[in-house]
Amino acid sequence: MSAEISHHWPVPPREGYTVDDLLTLPDLPPHTELMDGSLVFVSPQRYFHSLAIDLLVHGLRSTVPPELRVVREMTVVVDKRNGPEPDVSVVRAAAARSREQTYFQVRDVLLAVEVVSPDSEARDTDTKPHKYAGAGIPYFWRVDMAGEDQRPVVHAFELDKESRVYVPIGTFRDRVKLSVPFTVDIDLTEIDHL
Repeated sequence: MSAEISHHWPVPPREGYTVDDLLTLPDLPPHTELMDGSLVFVSPQRYFHSLAIDLLVHGLRSTVPPELRVVREMTVVVDKRNGPEPDVSVVRAAAARSREQTYFQVRDVLLAVEVVSPDSEARDTDTKPHKYAGAGIPYFWRVDMAGEDQRPVVHAFELDKESRVYVPIGTFRDRVKLSVPFTVDIDLTEIDHL
């Protein structure tokens, strides 16, 4: 006896999906994103991905000012056809209206962080930073796994408001020390102890 596996894939509308679809379609896999009207499903993540997110969330929360909040893996509504999910975001505290909310508006995001995975490399290094910059998110960090010790390397960027592109403000291998978007001091070697 052979078991038939049936998949019921959603059929996209002619004009593509919208953020409303992303937020209301039933049974979407966790961490589904909307990019240019297309649903993007993520593959299982590496252990490094989880550890890097935990390390950055803890490090940012230890110095975040009271008017801001650090959140992980929450949809950011960029526009009608784009709802990416940064791995870590720093948002305005006033935007955290309910513990049941499932997204934040892009205007409330101060920092978006993407931890690069093999399946999302192009999105994390090109597509998402382009969308975030175009939408006016002031700061962006890209995090790669590098070296024999497989520790995180943080590439930090600040938005050039006139050109709406990110410009590098530093690359950090052992410790992230920045004064923007607030005082940040994260020991990246702590990933070895998580």
